[in-house]
Amino acid sequence: QDQLVESGGGLVQAGGSLRLSCAASGQTFSLYAMAWFRQAPGKAREFVAGIRRSGGSTYYSDLVKGRFTISRDNAKNTVYLQMNSLKPEDTAVYYCAGRRPSVALTASEYDDWGQGTQVTVSS
Repeated sequence: QDQLVESGGGLVQAGGSLRLSCAASGQTFSLYAMAWFRQAPGKAREFVAGIRRSGGSTYYSDLVKGRFTISRDNAKNTVYLQMNSLKPEDTAVYYCAGRRPSVALTASEYDDWGQGTQVTVSS
């Protein structure tokens, strides 16, 4: 796929919700496993959630399990991250990433990245 563009970030109070979107260009989106990562200042980029090509299986970091939901719409070439019960420690730049053929948990295994969208959670 040629390009990934994230949107939906912003400032929200603790306990609030945001929905991130990542739109992919090209015609091969359905061939890619997709994931969301995040990076806070001074910290390494960390895995948040991943989803298989068909959307049949999802994977989550223990830090977000039960609060975040990843989904995809292959007809729209888009992957989403619904974030509920947000905490100040969720503050970071969120990136979507894609790779073939399957989900991986480390950033170095991904080939394609978006530019990131800032999520800030105030206490």
